[in-house]
Amino acid sequence: MAVITSFSTSLDGFIADPDGHVGPLFDWYQNGDVEVPLPGYGLTFHMTPASAEYWRQTMPTEEGAPGALVCGRGVFDYTRGWGGNPPGGSPTFVVTHRPAPENFPPTPGGPPYTFVHDGVESAIRQATSVARGGDVGLTGASIAQQAINAGLVDEIRIDLVPIFLGTGIPYFADMDPDIAIEGPVEVVQGNRVTHLRYRVRNPA
Repeated sequence: MAVITSFSTSLDGFIADPDGHVGPLFDWYQNGDVEVPLPGYGLTFHMTPASAEYWRQTMPTEEGAPGALVCGRGVFDYTRGWGGNPPGGSPTFVVTHRPAPENFPPTPGGPPYTFVHDGVESAIRQATSVARGGDVGLTGASIAQQAINAGLVDEIRIDLVPIFLGTGIPYFADMDPDIAIEGPVEVVQGNRVTHLRYRVRNPA
C-alpha cells in the first residue's frame, strides 16, 4: 500500500489553467491506437502502447484492489462527484469545510463517499483503513501539496506534457525544501507525454 499523487502537468508545472480547465494536458488519453476502457464510465481512451501499459499498471480498476481516493471539495464539485461513480469505484474521502451536498447521486449499494472536516491527515488515515492493501490516491493540487509537506506521500507521479500554460494551478507550491525526492524510479515515453514516477523519502 502506498499513498500516491498523480497529475498530467505542463512543462512549466501547471495541472490546469486558472479556471480549472486542463486543455491539451489530457490529449495523450486519445492519441494512440490501444483501447483502454475506463471502468464504470462507458468511456474508452485510445493510448499508445507505452502509455496504455503504464496506465494499466498504475491506475485503479474495479477488478483490482479497491484502494481509496482522497480529494478536495474543489475537485469533487468540479467533477460533480464523478456522477456518484469515483475512479476505480474506490471509497472516496472528500476534504471539506462545508456540509455534504443534499442531492448527491447515489451509486448502487450506496455512495462510497465520506466528507472529512478535520483535514488531510485525517482523510488519509481513514482512507488507509478501508483500502484493504490497495493504494491511496490523492487528487487536487492543494490536497497533494498538504500531504507531501506533512510527510504522508510515498510516491509522486507526473505525466509531463510538452506545453506551456503560462499560468494556472501549480502541481507544487509552497513546498518544504527539505522533502527528499528519489528517482525517477520509472520513465515511460508516450506520444506527447512522458510518464515519471518518483519516491518520496519521508522523515522517520
